[in-house]
Amino acid sequence: MFSFSPTARVRPSPFFEATVAEGMVAGNVYNRMIMPTSYGDPEAEYWRLINGVSQWDVGVERQVQIKGPDAARLVQILSVRDLSKCKVGQGKYVPLCNRRGTIINDPILLKHADDLFWFSIADSDMWLWAGAIAMERGLNVEICEPDVSPMALQGPKAEDVVAHVMGDWVRSLKYFWFQETEIAGIPVALQRSGWSKQGGFEIYLKDGSKGTQLWNIFKEAGQPWDIGPGAPATAERVESGLVSVGGDTDDATNPFEVRLGQYVDLDVPDDVIGIQALRKIKAGGIKRHQLGLILDGDTPAPMGFQLEDIFYGGVCVGKMTNCMWSPRMKANIGYALIDISVQAGQSVSVQRASGAVSGRLRELPFL
Repeated sequence: MFSFSPTARVRPSPFFEATVAEGMVAGNVYNRMIMPTSYGDPEAEYWRLINGVSQWDVGVERQVQIKGPDAARLVQILSVRDLSKCKVGQGKYVPLCNRRGTIINDPILLKHADDLFWFSIADSDMWLWAGAIAMERGLNVEICEPDVSPMALQGPKAEDVVAHVMGDWVRSLKYFWFQETEIAGIPVALQRSGWSKQGGFEIYLKDGSKGTQLWNIFKEAGQPWDIGPGAPATAERVESGLVSVGGDTDDATNPFEVRLGQYVDLDVPDDVIGIQALRKIKAGGIKRHQLGLILDGDTPAPMGFQLEDIFYGGVCVGKMTNCMWSPRMKANIGYALIDISVQAGQSVSVQRASGAVSGRLRELPFL
């Protein structure tokens, strides 16, 4: 039974009651909201994502809406990726950086119109950041958090469930593209996306009073495919090499260090925040990189709250930023954010709470 002490500082999503009914037993706070992380059977939740279809409450992925004559200009100022060719109905993965080139968020940008955008954000106060930059630059925009809450269906059978509810047109929706529509009179935006590599969709609910109704529509429709609840908290994200900004990054990490350089366009205008620092970083050479770690041992040993030191040749060369037991690899796996001189294939030692553990480095993704 999941319980928490109500407070105005932490709020539930529109799907909260539905997730409690599903048997949610654990959650954490993300964007000052409750994000479900477990329904009591982690093994079943993992394999459901790998083999079937998993239903997630990801309402914590808050939207920062930017609207007005200068909306496109502000969106580009905030984004180190060139957005000049982004079309209405298209989404793009965009790193956001501060003036030092440090990555501070990695939202999906959804372009609804030439003067209307959403940033679907990771965990940080991007509403405040965007508003401060708009005021600083004197831009004519309105910035708000709209009544929008994503729910995800992920897994190889997710497309069949969504098509069953919405029609076969969803099968032709390209990755990160979205379509605004209705489900039983409920306004939504459907996007092919999600924080897994198993395929799926995010359904952006645009009426917070309809959360339980929308959840149950997909729950009922998914029964022939054995749909069940889950959360973006399984080992699949580590196996697939997905980056968690704020978890796998620190207060000095730039996009090049965590395999996000392909989303940085160094020729965007000079007024893009962080781009001048990123040009200097790239010209001077990247100092750290992110690799995978496979630890010795055959007993599950997830990481706790603290980053763990990695040693090579007796010298601390970086940190292990996450560690989870991989049911498919039968090993504890994680990410290393380490000195660029240490390469894949080399053996290292990780100082864990239980003592030093040997491991070997490899390129990502694992699977």
